Amino acid sequence: MQVSAGLATFIETEVLPGTGVSADALWSGLSTLVHDFGPKNRALLERRDALQATIDDWHRTHRNAPHDREAYKAFLEEIGYIVPEGEDFSIETANVDPEIASIPGPQLVVPVTNARFALNAANARWGSFYDALYGTDAMGPQPTRGFDDGRAARVVSRVAVFLDTVFPLEASSHATARRYRVTDGKLEVDGAGLRNPGAFVGYRGRADVPDAILLRNNGLHVELVFDGNHPIGRVSASGLADVMLESAVSAIIDCEDSVACVDAEDKVQAYRNWLGLMKGDLSETFDKGGRRMTRRLNPDRDYAGPGGARLSLKGRALLLVRNVGHLMTNPAILDRDGNEVFEGLMDAMFTALIALHDLKKTEGLRNSVKGSVYVVKPKMHGPEEVAFSDAIFSHVEQVLGLPQYTVKLGIMDEERRTSVNLKECIRAAKHRVCFINTGFLDRTGDEIHTSMEAGPFSRKDFIKRKSWITAYENQNVDIGLECGLSGRAQIGKGMWAQPDSMAAMLEQKIEHPRAGATCAWVPSPTAATLHATHYHRVDVLAVQAKLAKGGRRAYVDALLDIPLAAYRKWTKAQIRREVENNAQGILGYVVRWIDQGVGCSKVPDINDIGLMEDRATCRISAQHIANWLHHGVISRQEVSEIMQGMAEVVDRQNKADPAYRPMAPDFDGIAYKAACDLVFEGARQPSGYTEPVLHARRLELKAL
Repeated sequence: MQVSAGLATFIETEVLPGTGVSADALWSGLSTLVHDFGPKNRALLERRDALQATIDDWHRTHRNAPHDREAYKAFLEEIGYIVPEGEDFSIETANVDPEIASIPGPQLVVPVTNARFALNAANARWGSFYDALYGTDAMGPQPTRGFDDGRAARVVSRVAVFLDTVFPLEASSHATARRYRVTDGKLEVDGAGLRNPGAFVGYRGRADVPDAILLRNNGLHVELVFDGNHPIGRVSASGLADVMLESAVSAIIDCEDSVACVDAEDKVQAYRNWLGLMKGDLSETFDKGGRRMTRRLNPDRDYAGPGGARLSLKGRALLLVRNVGHLMTNPAILDRDGNEVFEGLMDAMFTALIALHDLKKTEGLRNSVKGSVYVVKPKMHGPEEVAFSDAIFSHVEQVLGLPQYTVKLGIMDEERRTSVNLKECIRAAKHRVCFINTGFLDRTGDEIHTSMEAGPFSRKDFIKRKSWITAYENQNVDIGLECGLSGRAQIGKGMWAQPDSMAAMLEQKIEHPRAGATCAWVPSPTAATLHATHYHRVDVLAVQAKLAKGGRRAYVDALLDIPLAAYRKWTKAQIRREVENNAQGILGYVVRWIDQGVGCSKVPDINDIGLMEDRATCRISAQHIANWLHHGVISRQEVSEIMQGMAEVVDRQNKADPAYRPMAPDFDGIAYKAACDLVFEGARQPSGYTEPVLHARRLELKAL
């Protein structure tokens, strides 16, 4: 192999020391992975292409006939797209940390290349409920200047209602409580106790005048902080100054959709931050509000238990690492024939190698106390690709001297071939599975690309209302429970994409735990704290037990109802508005990806509402326009005019950014060309993915 000097030096001087793995063993093992597994990887991609070509032919043949679900299903079974579902089984994943197995709660996803964001995500295990309410629209419009005493008072009242609901007192309210103390191992509030005495699990400071009281409900902790000198504590009868919620129980450190890693330089940055998280020494210094600040990983939190014995809780989220999927290659390493190696193979070896620094710890900041490494693997198509990932990690474990199945596998149910074969996908890695989840955006992008030849799709908002999405969300939970994930692995749901709309999130996102999901994605630590309240209101494990007994089972048939537009008499204005919305989102995201290397960002939409954008959101928007172009809903010339018009809008939205390069009036920059490629070449992209175009155009810019 030919390994970039920068990557090789980083691995040998920064990563390998302390792992017990020699350089010879590592590079030899990686060479075997590249040269033995690489051809298998390529064959799996060729299988994807062959299936897609066959499906395209079927749709072209049947395009003018009513959709026959049974005939379509029989066809997909005949070509091996849908495989037979085998007998029942339960996963056998062992040594799983409680954050994965038994503590439902919010989950963050954060780009690994941004050290500050990664640290924020890791430290989001605990968050101030007061701050989360005061600083968001959850309490109405935010104050424009100074401290708002009235708003603060409303926050305190709202938190008291939460405490009275989740931790009710026998004789009073948390709103009027005057004294909290611990007597004979029990919590007393104004001489009475909790209605559920078992909810009290610890305290800090003196028992008669505690600095903090620790409560627990549905596996999540809440800390009442007392400080009579604090501005809030001074006006509280009990001195209650803050309420800290256990928030982001887990966080995915992302090497994939939210980053822009196209070469060795980028990969070293990603791996170096992951290394700092696993060693526990990652730090980032930055300016905030005119102050120089340094952020590090939070320590664990120590308490005295009810009987006085020491109790320690993690101060950080359990970290999973999302590797790259099977498709992309990277020039950081070339194989013996001079070809770029598959980036997913690099990630598998190097992220697991780096995690050895955590596994070998006997003290200090630990990630996994069970001795496991958690890898989320995205964009797998069907059971054979999951089995391939399982084989990859068996090889990695052998090279690194780890027991088999040390590496746990998260399966992202975001490609249709995985959705319709989910039970067999889980079976293919039943000793490793620690996580499954749904992802509406990538799942819809794949739905559009897979059925590109079937006809024009509905407008995006209407796609969400079609029956297939409900079946998809239900089946993910149902099959997860059927395969024994409850108490062993996470069943997750997708992202809340509006980071500034916390009031709406508080109203709507409770549906995820109600659906039986043990985790759901949120866009910020503040959102994690607010979303944590949903897991206090809903006992997810009880919901799962009820679902498992109830006999509900969503089946694959409903997933085959393609969300095509049944009513296609759109006005010109409706068509234009839909394409404008898609084009604006694509351009707003792509210009930062190409020009600044930002893989995930809050992008103002056409109405100037900030939305979280990553490659999944870009994929669905690009595929949607490509589908309408392909079927003549709109012309190429009209799309070109819209792209130019939306580029001017994006330029305006970014005029305050000194690093921003305007796309108008020339419309000949690399970023603008990349956005156009995604649209005009979208129907020909593998599985409709955005990565091939984005990587090529970013490398083009970096070469200037």
